[in-house]
Amino acid sequence: MAKKKTTSKTRSKARSGGLASRRKKSPAKKAVKKTGAKGATKKKAEPDAELKRQAGKIVRGLKKTYPDVECALVHKNAFELLAATILSAQCTDERVNMVTPELFRKYPTPADLAKASQKSVEKIVQSTGFFRNKATSLRGMAAAVVEQHNGKIPTDLDTLIKLPGVGRKTANVVLGTVYGIPSGVVVDTHVKRITRLIGLTENTNPDKIEQDLMAILPEKEWINFSHRLIHHGRKICIARRPDCPECPLLKNCHRTGLDPL
Repeated sequence: MAKKKTTSKTRSKARSGGLASRRKKSPAKKAVKKTGAKGATKKKAEPDAELKRQAGKIVRGLKKTYPDVECALVHKNAFELLAATILSAQCTDERVNMVTPELFRKYPTPADLAKASQKSVEKIVQSTGFFRNKATSLRGMAAAVVEQHNGKIPTDLDTLIKLPGVGRKTANVVLGTVYGIPSGVVVDTHVKRITRLIGLTENTNPDKIEQDLMAILPEKEWINFSHRLIHHGRKICIARRPDCPECPLLKNCHRTGLDPL
C-alpha cells in the first residue's frame, strides 16, 4: 500500500497545531469564545470565575502594598483637578504640577480662566506639550462651565464629557477623586500597560480596557485600583526596567509566568 505523501504545507499545519495545543492561555483569553453559527464573529462571554479571582488577588496585593493612595495631580478643588487632568495628556504629572501653580494663581476660577486670552494661557502651559490645543480646551471648558453650569463643575459623567477637552478618563479622575463617585476605571498609560501585562485584558483601546476592568473589579475598588496601579507602575513595574522579584503581584502575573521579561 502506497504511503500518503506529506507536503510542506501539511507539516507546517501539524507543527502549528501542536504548538497551539501546548500554548498556555491567560484567563483574559479564555473569556473570549466563538459562536457556533457559520461565519459568525468572535463574541465576548461573561468574565469567567478564574479571571475574577485573579483580579481579586491583584486588588488585595495592591491594597496591601499601597494602602494610602491619592491622585498625583496637586489640586484644591474640582476645577483645579479638571484643568490639571486636561494638561496631563501626553505629559507627566510632575510637569503639570510645575505649571498649575501659576495657572491657578492668575486664573483661580472658571470665570477667570474663561476671560483669559489664548496667548496668556498658551505661555503658561507651553512646557506641557500640545500647548495650543490644551489652552483652547482649558478656555473652552471654563467658558462652558460658566455659561452652562453656573461656574460649578458637573458631578455626572455624561455632562462632564460634553465639556471641551474632557473625555472619559478625565471625567473619571474628577468624579472619583473629588466626589468619590465610581463612574468608571481610569485607564492611563500605566494602567493600560500593566493590566495587559498581567493578563486582565487583551484589548489595547483604553475604552475597551475600562469596560473589561469594570466587569471584573468590584465597583468599590474602581477609584483606588487605578491610583494604586499607577503608583505600582512608577515604583516597581516600570516599563523599561520592571523589578519583578520585588513585585507583590508576581504570583498572579500571567505574563511573567509565561514569558519572563
